[in-house]
Amino acid sequence: MSESTRSVERALDILLCFNGKTPTRTLAQITERVGLPKSTVHRLLTTLEAKRFVHRNGADGSYRLGVQLIELGASVRWDTGIADLATPHLERLSAECRETVDLAIFDGSEVVYLKVIESSQRMKIAAAPGERLPAFCTATGKVFLAFMPEDQVREILKKNRRKYTDHTQLSFTALSQSLQATRSRGYALSLGEYEDGISAVAAPILDTNQHPIAAIAVVGPTFRLPKERIMLIGKSVKITADRIAQEIVSAG
Repeated sequence: MSESTRSVERALDILLCFNGKTPTRTLAQITERVGLPKSTVHRLLTTLEAKRFVHRNGADGSYRLGVQLIELGASVRWDTGIADLATPHLERLSAECRETVDLAIFDGSEVVYLKVIESSQRMKIAAAPGERLPAFCTATGKVFLAFMPEDQVREILKKNRRKYTDHTQLSFTALSQSLQATRSRGYALSLGEYEDGISAVAAPILDTNQHPIAAIAVVGPTFRLPKERIMLIGKSVKITADRIAQEIVSAG
């Protein structure tokens, strides 16, 4: 077996360490699992992370499978377990509020949409599965940022921050206040910050360590979702996200 073939085999062994019961692992756990030197595992993980096949959590250094696998999987109609589990909840929430509901994950400085339940109304707002949007000015993105360490948030905001509308918040002070409010109430708002005339409210799906593994959101035109109504919907979004989180824990 050539050295290049051996490296591919080892990288695949690392990816196969992760499953529904153990979605995250530390470097030490991966090293023990695959039976390779720690330096070799770290080198392979660095390469896999650069290619977005794994994602390293900046808070505790643990690893999970990356968004590249989701994007590849979409081409063979593979779906993630969390999307399957969440879909009935998303459908109920959409029927309750009569607006579009979506499920997304975080990648780099953006959110990536996994599942979208479109509103039954004639005028609707909907992202497409696989679509990416900036995190700092979307409700979905804010719920991820709200639960990250401040230094990590600063690094993310350096990469992808620009004025989209007159309502886009660019100052770190204003964004920090918005993220603090998100943590306090359990859901985030975006009122025309990414696109004029569009409002959204999102809540995180938290793991047992209170890290967001995904987020769900309700989005629609501002004339149907003024701030007063969207604050009320936010409570339902949070309840739904918490129920999905509980099911994930039970399934694991």
